[in-house]
Amino acid sequence: MTDTTLVWFRRDLRSYDHAALYEALTRARRVHCAFIFDREILDPLQERGLVADRRVHFIHRSLVELDAELRRRGGGLIVRYGYARTEIPALAAELGADTVFVNHDYEPAATSRDADVAAALAADGRQLLSFKDGVIFEKSELLTGAGKPYSVFTPYKNAWMRAILAVADPVNAHPSLQAYLSPVDDARLAPAPQGMPSLEDMGFVPAPLTELGIEPGMSGAQALLEGFLDRIADYDVARNFPSRPGTSHMSVHLRFGTVSVRALVRRALEAMHNGTGGSGAAVWLSELIWRDFYFMILHHHPHVAERAFKPEYDRIAWESGQQAEDRFDAWCRGATGYPLVDAAMRQLNETGFMHNRLRMVTASFLIKDLGIDYRWGERYFAERLNDFDLAANNGGWQWAASSGCDAQPYFRIFNPVTQSERFDPDGSFIRRWLPQLSRLSARDIHAPWLAPQTRLREAGIVLGANYPEPVVMHDEARERTQQRYLVIRKTA
Repeated sequence: MTDTTLVWFRRDLRSYDHAALYEALTRARRVHCAFIFDREILDPLQERGLVADRRVHFIHRSLVELDAELRRRGGGLIVRYGYARTEIPALAAELGADTVFVNHDYEPAATSRDADVAAALAADGRQLLSFKDGVIFEKSELLTGAGKPYSVFTPYKNAWMRAILAVADPVNAHPSLQAYLSPVDDARLAPAPQGMPSLEDMGFVPAPLTELGIEPGMSGAQALLEGFLDRIADYDVARNFPSRPGTSHMSVHLRFGTVSVRALVRRALEAMHNGTGGSGAAVWLSELIWRDFYFMILHHHPHVAERAFKPEYDRIAWESGQQAEDRFDAWCRGATGYPLVDAAMRQLNETGFMHNRLRMVTASFLIKDLGIDYRWGERYFAERLNDFDLAANNGGWQWAASSGCDAQPYFRIFNPVTQSERFDPDGSFIRRWLPQLSRLSARDIHAPWLAPQTRLREAGIVLGANYPEPVVMHDEARERTQQRYLVIRKTA
């Protein structure tokens, strides 16, 4: 047993069911806890003017709760603002900690940072130990019969389920689903000085959270989960309709680790087993498996962070020049003339949230209607989404672009009007985010440019004035996209 250790919290902002904290408490007599507001992440946000970033505020509020919970148990959280690559080795030396415990982070920038921290610690006679915590299966734990990483989701999901169901009672007995319960007296937690940097100290300002229904921290995650479980049985249907409370909204809590993924999988399996989950619980579990899948893809194919999973798709001739930039700007602002796309983008810009169905619709529109490089949209979502996670965001965008693993076929192109008619049939979502269209009928609201001028006038709509004309016509754009993709397929 070691004497003094340091647990470095990152995207795991909870005091329970926490692999690194459990291991530290098991192996050490004295356990310090710390979080670094890393300037490598925060400085670029400030440079882009994102000083009211909801994610930074979410983290700060979650840390306040985490610190309070650790203090209730006799410990506390050391919070610093600086560069983690240097702050963590310096803090370990200051505390006399011979080991730093962390949970794995799979993103390329994070693995580079952790390698530098490990090297700095080793040079000082210390070590970094890392543990699986944010996924159920990781890296090479699930491989094909040929010993290769999966690249298609359905076989991966089948292998995932086989691995879980190999245990007769997976909820209570599968090692990958077991909660990390504190194994020793909390007296091993070391107290920490009071106080942490304020948002203003770091150059940020508070951003809307609770006004948007975002409750940070472990308590916020738990309340959200319990509310969702009451309606999980309808998830498979309700999740497709953006005007309904059909999704779990747990993604931001998974992103920052204010909830344990093991707990979510256990609850999904329990709902499937006891019959309370209807047909929705299995579909929700499948979404959690997608999350594991994309982390696995990022680990084995880190090039996807910058390039297409399928190399031939890097040869696509995307639209460029001023027209492409103007159309991208219209897409970002929610001014394309396609109401469902515009409503989704305005929701994103105002709240940092976008419904999963609408992520697919808006991505398909940018890529296959406007002909714009998916990486432009990927970067915009990374900047705006409260739940931005590199693996899932990249996986979703490459799926839409047909360039990723198990992506939609290149010829599958969402029609934004039919998607609108099917998933927002009465236009209630559109009216919420585009109030200037609120007087249009359900018949006209999905494609205002097709409505007779008399009905537009009655609704107070002047196309090109208070609502834009379509930036492209879908049928024509579809033909251009087919040709764009056929060219690279013929030369592959």
